[in-house]
Amino acid sequence: MDKVKAKKHLGQHFLNDENIARKIADALTLEGYNKVIEIGPGMGVLTKYMLEKPTETWVIEIDTESVSYLEKHYEKLHNKILSEDFLKYDLTQVFGNEPFAIIGNFPYNISSQIVFKALEMRDQIPEFAGMFQKEVAERICEPKGSKTYGILSVLTQAFYDTEYLFTVSENVFTPPPKVKSGVMRMRRKENYKLPCNEKLFFNVVKTAFNQRRKTLRNSLKSFNLSEEFKADKFLDLRPEQVSVEQFIDLTLKIQANAI
Repeated sequence: MDKVKAKKHLGQHFLNDENIARKIADALTLEGYNKVIEIGPGMGVLTKYMLEKPTETWVIEIDTESVSYLEKHYEKLHNKILSEDFLKYDLTQVFGNEPFAIIGNFPYNISSQIVFKALEMRDQIPEFAGMFQKEVAERICEPKGSKTYGILSVLTQAFYDTEYLFTVSENVFTPPPKVKSGVMRMRRKENYKLPCNEKLFFNVVKTAFNQRRKTLRNSLKSFNLSEEFKADKFLDLRPEQVSVEQFIDLTLKIQANAI
C-alpha cells in the first residue's frame, strides 16, 4: 500500500508540507504531561514528528485504510493505534485519570465537536493544539465584540488561554480544501475552575448565543429573570458584547437567585 486515498465523507485532506507538520507538532509545549493523542493521523505526516518527542504518542483513526498504513509504516506505534471514532471512544480506557494532550489535523466536519469533547475532559487535558478550518480556529481565539465570537469562543476561553498561531494555504493538501486552514493552541489556565456552577454557565452561554441577535434580557427569559434584574442596563447587551468574565458574573447572579 503506497498511499491512502482521501475519503470525502470523512473530511480527509492530507497535509503534504513537512515544514508545516513539524510546526504543528512543535505547537505543544509538553509541560506537565508525557502522553499525547493525535486525532485523524491519516498517513502520519504529523505523527512522525510527534514520535521524535519525549512523549508517549497514541493515535486514533476511524479510517481502516489509514490504520493499515500506519501499522505498516510506523513501528513505534505498535499497540498505540486506536481504530475508533474519537467522538464515541472512552479515552479513560487508555489514559485512566492521567493527563494527556490532544493534537491533530482535525477533520473540518467534526472539529467543533472535537473541541467540545475536549472541554468535557478538561480536568485531564492541559493542552490542545492543531489545525482547523481557518474561521473555526479564529473563532476559538476571538475576543468579544467580533461577529465570529460565539459559544465556542466563550467556553474555550473560560478554561484555556487560546492562541491563533498561523494560517495554512489550501495548496499544501491532497486534495486541496476550498478554504484556508488555521493552527491554534489552547493551554489550560492555572486556575481553571470557575467560581460559578459550570453546568449552568454552559447553559447560560449557549442560551444567549442561540438567539445572538437578541439582547440578553430577551434571550435569557427562560431563566425567570426578576423584575429588578430586568431593569439592569447590562441586559441591553447582545451576547457578542459580553466577555467571559461577564458571563461568569451573570451565571453567579442566576445561581444566587438574584435574578
